[in-house]
Amino acid sequence: MLELQNICYRVSTPEGEQDILKNVSITIPDHKLVVFTGPNGGGKTTLAKAIMGLVPATGGQILWNGQDITKLSITERAKLGISYGFQQPPRFKGLRVRDLLALASGNRNLSRDECCSYLNRVGLCAADYVDREMDTSLSGGEVKRIEIATILARPSGLLIFDEPEAGIDLWSFAKLTETFRLLQSKGKNTILVISHQERIIDLADEIVMLSNGQIARHGTKEEIMPNILADTGGVCSFLQPGGNNCRQSKEG
Repeated sequence: MLELQNICYRVSTPEGEQDILKNVSITIPDHKLVVFTGPNGGGKTTLAKAIMGLVPATGGQILWNGQDITKLSITERAKLGISYGFQQPPRFKGLRVRDLLALASGNRNLSRDECCSYLNRVGLCAADYVDREMDTSLSGGEVKRIEIATILARPSGLLIFDEPEAGIDLWSFAKLTETFRLLQSKGKNTILVISHQERIIDLADEIVMLSNGQIARHGTKEEIMPNILADTGGVCSFLQPGGNNCRQSKEG
């Protein structure tokens, strides 16, 4: 179980101190798919990074399975079974896709067929990618899907995906939603997804709407979805592909 207790994140700017996260508290039950959504600049990505340890919370506590991980490093959190997918994944020149999958899985003898299986699950023709290098010859969307495949290969209890739909085509997006649906049905992982896509939000067991660094709403899909649609109706719908909410800020 993931517990966030009064999580704060404050940064210094030329204009003074700015609060990106303001006393965010929530408990995420085991084996649920929870989607964090809301207007741009609401603090969604910052909160995900704080859970992974990519940014240090300036206040509050983060507990994973009862253990306080607030001060732990990224590596220590990863060893506890927490995985993170970036909006813009890094590239690794000289490293083949199959090598990266083997490293992620913890099994250096991961078979070619197993590697191909993970790639197929994110909509990639495995034979075309398994022996390619993770370099600039890959498009941003391809790198994104390969990173998601590595997360699937890693034995993790908590999977965090930051806008997994970014940069991928419609066909691959359909495969991605199938993958989330399959993970959800198996009930072995807790899955946190940051997304503006209605088809991903529709998969959620619970929806958390984050706005202005605070939880504006939290509940089941049936409880929250009508409120989201009402809030965005007739304005700039952040649920539409490529859509941006009118309320902009520096941090998502």
